Amino acid sequence: MADLVQVRAVTKSYRRGGETIEVLHGVDLDIARGDFVALMGPSGSGKTTLLNLIGGLDTPTGGAIVVDGRRIDRLSSGELSAWRAAHVGFVFQFYNLLPVLSAQRNVELPLLLTSLSAAERRRHAAIALALVGLADRARHKPRELSGGQEQRVAIARAIVSDPTLLVCDEPTGDLDRATAGEIMALLQMLNREHGKTIVMVTHDPKAAEYASRRLHLDKGTLIADGAGA
Repeated sequence: MADLVQVRAVTKSYRRGGETIEVLHGVDLDIARGDFVALMGPSGSGKTTLLNLIGGLDTPTGGAIVVDGRRIDRLSSGELSAWRAAHVGFVFQFYNLLPVLSAQRNVELPLLLTSLSAAERRRHAAIALALVGLADRARHKPRELSGGQEQRVAIARAIVSDPTLLVCDEPTGDLDRATAGEIMALLQMLNREHGKTIVMVTHDPKAAEYASRRLHLDKGTLIADGAGA
């Protein structure tokens, strides 16, 4: 498999008060197209920072990030926003669904940025909801769904535009063990059967077992690379 993501000598630092805090120290990482990578490490290790850089939510202080042949670290904020909309699907710990909208309308939201007609948006959203097993919940609002169903809606929203990359930040962090297993099995299915490249931050070793690779960060440095399931 060709590399989809290439991270080269990436550093990230923040100014806090009068001091500079370096979060990432010269990280190098290759992620193949079709890979499923779990980023692990203690709180403050830099894993979410690295995830945000790969997903284009933030820019590095130094180094290069190439996704699907494009240097995203060189994009302006406007270009980066357009690139994210076209290429990245995001799944977060908290589902970020709009409570006044149905599951169908929540899933359609990313498509409002495209040239698709209303009918085409509905069709794409219906396909995505069916893929995550919620075709029968399309008209339900978030308050009428369980936590696991809400996360499935969030995953459908993340994949509805057929993104190049799926970026997940603690996707099971707000779920019980059984529901977390169902969500991880769904992500694994999207990876194995639909070829989605997934980069996931997790504290949960059980969740990480569903990935094909586990990467460990400690104090801003990549320290280990282990095979998953």
